[in-house]
Amino acid sequence: MNKRQWALLISAGLIAAILGIGLSSFKHRTTEAKDQAVELFLKEELKGPDGAIHVTKEWRNKILVLNFWASWCPPCVEEMPTLEKAYSLYKDKNVLFVGIGVDSPSNIRQFLEKTPINYPITVNPIEGVNWAKNMGNPSGGLPFTVLVDGKGVIKKTKLGKISEDELKSWLDSAILPSK
Repeated sequence: MNKRQWALLISAGLIAAILGIGLSSFKHRTTEAKDQAVELFLKEELKGPDGAIHVTKEWRNKILVLNFWASWCPPCVEEMPTLEKAYSLYKDKNVLFVGIGVDSPSNIRQFLEKTPINYPITVNPIEGVNWAKNMGNPSGGLPFTVLVDGKGVIKKTKLGKISEDELKSWLDSAILPSK
């Protein structure tokens, strides 16, 4: 190959890389939540995989960590121990974790038999995707985590697996103002 062919090949590669990065950034972006997203969510009655009903209006005035997940999503499954650990550390500080499964009830039940979770898990395959979109996740990608303060305002969102340090930072900053 001559220099010109190499230059064309390298240029084409750079253009493809730039387009790929741009597309990935667009696909994995989050947006501003709709103003009433949390208020509408807190008017729901959600069903757990065991059939138990969770009345969300009872969650008002709490710091909420809403985690949209599915059992078939590897990063969702990988972050479950982090969420469970944080729940144990913060549950006595007016913090409530809620797992919103966008999966079938049978898949979620099977998952929970193998991996017990101590915070509320709900099953909302269709509504869950819509709530996630309204809370700032237009792509509907998973996992998606939302931090809601005690006044019902979305403070943080994360599309993708959340780290223990990131979650701890979120919660510490949400709790400090309420002391």
